Amino acid sequence: MAIHPPIGVDDFRKLREARLEYVDKSHLIRELIDKRGVEVALIPRPRRFGKTLNLSMLRCFFEKSDEDLSHLFEGLQIWEAGEAYRAHFQRYPVIYLTFKGVRSETYEACAEAIQKKIEALYREHRRLLDNGDLDEGQARDYRAILDGTAGGAVVGRALLDLSGHLHRRHGERVVILIDEYDEAIHAGYARGFAPQILAFFRAFLTEGLKGNPHLHKAVLTGILRVARESIFSGLNNVAVYSLLRADFSTCFGFTEPEVARLLERAGRGEMLEIVRAWYNGYLFGGTVIYNPWSILSFLEDSTGEPKPHWVGTSSNDLVRDLLERHAVRLQPAMDELMEGGGIEQVIEENVALSDLPNSEGALWSLLVFSGYLRAEKRSRGPMEQAAHWLSIPNREVRLVYTATFRRWMEQRVEAGGGSLDRLTGAILSGDAETLEEQLQAFVTDLLSYHDPGRLDPERVYQAFVVGLLAVMEPAYQVRSNRESGKGRPDVLVRPAQPGKPGAALELKVARSARKETLERALREGMEQLRSHDYEAELRASGATPVHAFAVAFNGKTVRVKGVGKADVSLRARKRTRTRTR
Repeated sequence: MAIHPPIGVDDFRKLREARLEYVDKSHLIRELIDKRGVEVALIPRPRRFGKTLNLSMLRCFFEKSDEDLSHLFEGLQIWEAGEAYRAHFQRYPVIYLTFKGVRSETYEACAEAIQKKIEALYREHRRLLDNGDLDEGQARDYRAILDGTAGGAVVGRALLDLSGHLHRRHGERVVILIDEYDEAIHAGYARGFAPQILAFFRAFLTEGLKGNPHLHKAVLTGILRVARESIFSGLNNVAVYSLLRADFSTCFGFTEPEVARLLERAGRGEMLEIVRAWYNGYLFGGTVIYNPWSILSFLEDSTGEPKPHWVGTSSNDLVRDLLERHAVRLQPAMDELMEGGGIEQVIEENVALSDLPNSEGALWSLLVFSGYLRAEKRSRGPMEQAAHWLSIPNREVRLVYTATFRRWMEQRVEAGGGSLDRLTGAILSGDAETLEEQLQAFVTDLLSYHDPGRLDPERVYQAFVVGLLAVMEPAYQVRSNRESGKGRPDVLVRPAQPGKPGAALELKVARSARKETLERALREGMEQLRSHDYEAELRASGATPVHAFAVAFNGKTVRVKGVGKADVSLRARKRTRTRTR
């Protein structure tokens, strides 16, 4: 059966009237109405998980209008829920405001873009001005918003003033819907004007949502609950429903039964297992959720082949900046995630963006709430903060790590004068001299003298080397501490296909406390390579030729020596004699 996925259509009315495929999320309306004690609901979710479409649906349901829109909801869950819910249908004046796309380079440009958004909102309700519903002072401020001459105080109370005008005009309190409220804030942190943009939103949201006598209910969406920056410090009426909570858990994204029905309708029911591996894995309040953008894009693609549709569909400037900043220290954890494992972290629902430059914990929270990691709750004692087991949710997101995130790190390391192509070429050709030259260039530029001192030095250098060589994926698998021969080499570079070269690296650190020299560390590495046959796994996988390198570090000085072909031949002859006996 042919279906018509709504790719990029986030207008509820347009989607329904065009009879495009729609997964019923109207139970969001019921859940909001049932929360009678909640005046302001903040529902953060990753990008492309249906936030804008859901707010558009809320607008169509709640907004008072001369036109009957009941045909949009016929057959949906909310329409079957009973008269108690229909009593709210098209009853309230609605203020709908989106900050999507406000990602300017400077605060001045960002403020101008925000003012244009507010100007468009006021133009939409211009009938209030034209009908003479406003007194002289109100009309003057309204015109100032429209012509772009309004001062900061007038713009700051724009939500409050407009909700008052609409309340008086219609006799019902307003519903306020704000989409992507934090997009401009992310831009502020990424581009250095966070204090100014935070000050604006602090005033704007507090004026419009705190103690507003004209407000019936407000819903805000975004990615994060921006905490400790005082945006919500004066708003004690905001209920936050992050993806860690069970509330609204199935209202954004697709559940597995919903995906199974879509696949059956499209005649692709047999592909559920493949789709599950590529696009599910998120947990919202304990419920497994699929990425809706990816599912719909997969169904729209006539080839029927899964692809990374989510990659590149949204701005990642803040994530990019922080991953680059923490690249060296994050590498061990990233390696664990990339190899299919996980890490345990305490996740803060209220992400303090000001902590991100210096706090790895805040960064993990950002990656969870942005959709790049799955968080599974781990039980803790009653006095301890609950931890979560973090893992990469699916194959599609894994490609984000291997492509996008890795490319960012590559750009950062190559800015220092080294060449990743020359580095990897030296590894695969057995060129110890060039490998030493390139490692020296990267260590000099990227590795702080203090990094090895803060952590186990061998682990830092190992993570550093693995991070550099990760560019070789997927043609080569770069793994650390994998059992091979009689031990665990620090780094193995194994080709994905037999007949390609492979390499084993043993890393050593000259410890000044033990008065060790680079030469001694290098000798130890060579002896370990010769005695432990670390190339065994590579030979078994069909790698040929196989190279082995001892790499010694002392602060920012690097020495590299390769195991000669004579050494390799000698070991091979010994193994042959052993098998013959």
